[in-house]
Amino acid sequence: MTLELKGVSKQVEGQVHIHPTDLTLEKGTMNVLLGPTLSGKTTLMRLMAGLDAPNSGKILWEGRDVTGMRVQDRKVAMVYQQFINYPSMTVYENIASPMRLMGVSKAEIDRRVRETADLMQLGPMLERKPLELSGGQQQRCALARALVKNAGLVLLDEPLANLDYKLREELRIEIPKIFEASGAIFVYATTEPEEALLLGGNTAALWEGRVTQFGLTPTVYRQPVDATTARVFSDPPMNFLTLTKTGDTLSFDDGQSAPVSGALAELPDGRYTAGFRPNHLEITKHTANALQFTAKLHVTELTGSETFVHLDHGTERWVGLIHGVHDLALDEDLSVWLDPRHVYIFSETGELIAPAAYALTA
Repeated sequence: MTLELKGVSKQVEGQVHIHPTDLTLEKGTMNVLLGPTLSGKTTLMRLMAGLDAPNSGKILWEGRDVTGMRVQDRKVAMVYQQFINYPSMTVYENIASPMRLMGVSKAEIDRRVRETADLMQLGPMLERKPLELSGGQQQRCALARALVKNAGLVLLDEPLANLDYKLREELRIEIPKIFEASGAIFVYATTEPEEALLLGGNTAALWEGRVTQFGLTPTVYRQPVDATTARVFSDPPMNFLTLTKTGDTLSFDDGQSAPVSGALAELPDGRYTAGFRPNHLEITKHTANALQFTAKLHVTELTGSETFVHLDHGTERWVGLIHGVHDLALDEDLSVWLDPRHVYIFSETGELIAPAAYALTA
């Protein structure tokens, strides 16, 4: 069982929402669509479901062209960010409702409702109304209604975005377990890189209507094919730095320079863009060959056990995620350090030339 998108694109009133896209999703897989708001995640899901028709390309389900098929005629279930339950029905009836429309026998409905409710930890609540449930339980009810259809394709459009932090954490852990046994193809849209990493499976990084990379989630995170994918799969976004390598010296646009060390020594002379994630920037030197930079501290944010530092380095704005709580002087120069093992090297046009050394051994 596969879902294939072949050259699928979508334009609305002359504006491109999805550029021509090829994508193959396999049976029993979790597939995360990761990208910022308006990157095309929901549009892509609607095309997969048949809610919208593509302007070009084909959508194949198990090798059969379903491009023009109505969503009602496909085995598709979709759960939205604004979870929808029928408030006048009990949890039992909410979960049973799609099967009643499908003409499933009463005995089979009862079996599948109770089985799915137990899976979603809703067994003791079947006789309650949705408004008597917590937010997390209401979302589980909506998820159960999608699962019970035995759909071959389940689409989840930021389904946890409206829940509080604790509930999101619980469901992020539960969802892969719940869906693993179903054998369906699951597509999960999110704006959060952390959520993609927790869900695992495969990730498609989206930027302005383009799938920039698709593959196993750890691979896309550790070895992004370009700077755009690296930016998408980092929160806060990856920091960048323009540099020139000449012999054994690295020169930076702000006039600073440093000796070449580690993997950087293997690069041909030339101009590059270096990228590094916020959690790899440090305010103390921990490795002998760490690169030192001077940047102006613009803003600090305390998150409890960590400190975000917002820095101006020449024309570049950096963010560092520093372990611990630090009292730092604003609008003052601050020395920061970067281990070369954590540096990605991109061409001036953004293609990956060399992944960070730590990513190859992770």
